[in-house]
Amino acid sequence: MLRNMLSRRRFLMGSASTAGLSLLGWTYFVEPRWLEITQSELLVPNLPDSWAGKRLLHISDLHAGKVTTSYLQKAIRIVNELDADLHAFTGDFIDQTGGIEELKKVLHDYRPAKLGSFACLGNHDYGQGWWQVEVADQVTEVVSQRGVEVLRNSRFERDGLHFLGIDDMWSPRFQPTESLQDWDAANASLCLCHNPDVCDLPIWENFRGAILSGHTHGGQCKPPFLPPPILPVRNRRYTSGAFSLDATRSLYISRGVGHSMRVRFNCRPEIAVLTLKPS
Repeated sequence: MLRNMLSRRRFLMGSASTAGLSLLGWTYFVEPRWLEITQSELLVPNLPDSWAGKRLLHISDLHAGKVTTSYLQKAIRIVNELDADLHAFTGDFIDQTGGIEELKKVLHDYRPAKLGSFACLGNHDYGQGWWQVEVADQVTEVVSQRGVEVLRNSRFERDGLHFLGIDDMWSPRFQPTESLQDWDAANASLCLCHNPDVCDLPIWENFRGAILSGHTHGGQCKPPFLPPPILPVRNRRYTSGAFSLDATRSLYISRGVGHSMRVRFNCRPEIAVLTLKPS
């Protein structure tokens, strides 16, 4: 009797250990590299007819220098193969620990989108402490050389669609009023800002359009049916995916391609294919 109880206990302990090791292996080896291509619509008020139906790829949080270069190169090949009309990068090209040389390798074969590629910077693009302007300038130079327009509190217009980028909220160059000053509410508008907490600031009075962000990585680990326990934002609502902010503003937060720590559970890395639609 006692022998049977001991055998059963050993079996249960062994099964639990195997399950635990399998889960750890999944969260470290499998899911952080299991890139998902998601499909959504992006509603833009006043969108010109010529832009309706165009596809935009939303790419975020590469974290070159932290994330394996070969995996990021594979992600960029997928970006090229998707052959979208627009590419939008929402920051954290590198990790704060470094990654300029790795970023050059990652973007070496990158092909700009047919109708344009544009980007904003993230907090990691400012190096240690999010405060090294010279690092951000190096990132900007590398990305620009690959044909991506880096919007740093700046804006431009193309065929009736207005693009603007806000520098990272935690950086010394966060000056959102520079890009939003005297904004015309009639503009069809797309805004890039890495940290979605920017959406809650009182700076959007005349902005009508869609905002693209990253930064959260979706929390990286999400228990089933529960919100992620760790998010680097003040507004805990901002996890990942599509949000309606008010009657005239929408937000899409990418789960990101890379990670800050190599662990993901129920929160795969993402490249979002967003089809532009008039709202």
